[in-house]
Amino acid sequence: MESSEFRPEESFEPSQKSWETHRANPSNWPEPTKWKLMSVVAVVTLLVGINATAVATPSLIIADRFHVSDVSFPNSYWPVTAWNTGAAFGPMIGLPLLENFGIRKGLLLLYALFTIMVIPQAVAQNFATLLASRAFAGTFGGILQNTMEQFSADLWLTEKQRDLPVTLYTYVYVAGVTLGPAFGAIVSKLSWRWVFYIQLIIYCAMGLPLLIILRETRGHVVLAHHAKKDPDLAKAASEIASPSLPHLLYEAITRPAHLLFTEPVVFFLALWAAFCFGLVFLMTQSIAQVYSTTYDFNDSASGLVQISLFVGETIGFFACLPQNTYHQRSAKRNPVETGVPIPEARLPLSIPASLIGLAGGLFWYGRASVPHVHWMLPTVGLAFVGFGIMVIITAVDMYITDAYTKFAGSAIAAVALGENLFAAWLPFATHSMYTSLGFQWASSLLGFVALLLTLAPIVLIWRGESIRRKSKFIQAASSS
Repeated sequence: MESSEFRPEESFEPSQKSWETHRANPSNWPEPTKWKLMSVVAVVTLLVGINATAVATPSLIIADRFHVSDVSFPNSYWPVTAWNTGAAFGPMIGLPLLENFGIRKGLLLLYALFTIMVIPQAVAQNFATLLASRAFAGTFGGILQNTMEQFSADLWLTEKQRDLPVTLYTYVYVAGVTLGPAFGAIVSKLSWRWVFYIQLIIYCAMGLPLLIILRETRGHVVLAHHAKKDPDLAKAASEIASPSLPHLLYEAITRPAHLLFTEPVVFFLALWAAFCFGLVFLMTQSIAQVYSTTYDFNDSASGLVQISLFVGETIGFFACLPQNTYHQRSAKRNPVETGVPIPEARLPLSIPASLIGLAGGLFWYGRASVPHVHWMLPTVGLAFVGFGIMVIITAVDMYITDAYTKFAGSAIAAVALGENLFAAWLPFATHSMYTSLGFQWASSLLGFVALLLTLAPIVLIWRGESIRRKSKFIQAASSS
């Protein structure tokens, strides 16, 4: 998940107050208008995620069709890796362009290009064509997936107002890639090519409501449009300080890497979130291997098991809502900045979610994956894993946004880079790990990693304020 910290409309002088209260300003739109727009963008985010993983279910059929062997290496997973590699790097260039030139036209263009890239996936006559089209689809799709957080920042000014939209964004972002294998399981019964044909039909059908409902929300772009008709707004538009595009791209590419390798908070939280997001993709391989071997499930039945992760993520979404309320109430007891919620108040729920949900679910899933135990028992363990994934990724995203404020976009970009790289490459180790260690110990190993990573929120709740005081980026953001 990525966003960008540059918001030209936030640099207005007092003479620009007329725009701050203007009804055309996206932050002043009626709530039903905002939520109608957010709803259609949320649907797009979810649908794009399905394209990332739907191919995982018929991957062996596709490999057989193109004479690709998994004997020495899991080459059948390359279509998913190609998508996620594109999604890892595309937003770093694409999002700043949307920030600078406007989000509506850019999103519609990206959506059209993404939809077009589904066609060669459906009609590919060789494996290279499939991989190339998947990489381009991931590049465009990765940018599309990350625009929802930009919309929420444009439409709601305070973090309290953005809590629900950002939580919803995390949910559809994770749920889309989780539901992909289940979608593939249902549709691949027709043919693996129909997995893409049906997606193409859905994406084309979604294009019309997207075209009708989507509006420009970048404040400086909307202001420039209305300034042509209003002399008062023309003065406001002329006073906006906008960085050059080369500078914007340079910062978008270099600052996330700098934060990732110089800020311990960003590094360890990125590692934690990347492990969780990578698990969603790892499970597309693990579930197929475990359930086919242990319970004689075919590829379609194994793909449907993935729904258990989605159930857990849904429960996690509703669990995050009272966590958001708890965070807002922490403002009353902030000893440093009175009236400002404490960033560490984002984290309490993530500790049991990591210990009981993620680690506990992985241990449960592993130890219950034996022939004499009913298949529903390890499936329940997967629901716990889904709960942990949702709560943890939400906590990381919101904590970094609160702690790094001005540099939050770059910090979240660093997290998103890690998430997509883990999603792309971690599953390659699945087959050999589960074969060498056995189903029980392979899942248990992942559970031990989850236990170790739980130290991140514990340390931050214990020493978070002190750590933030020592961070040059956080202090620079606070003083600006």
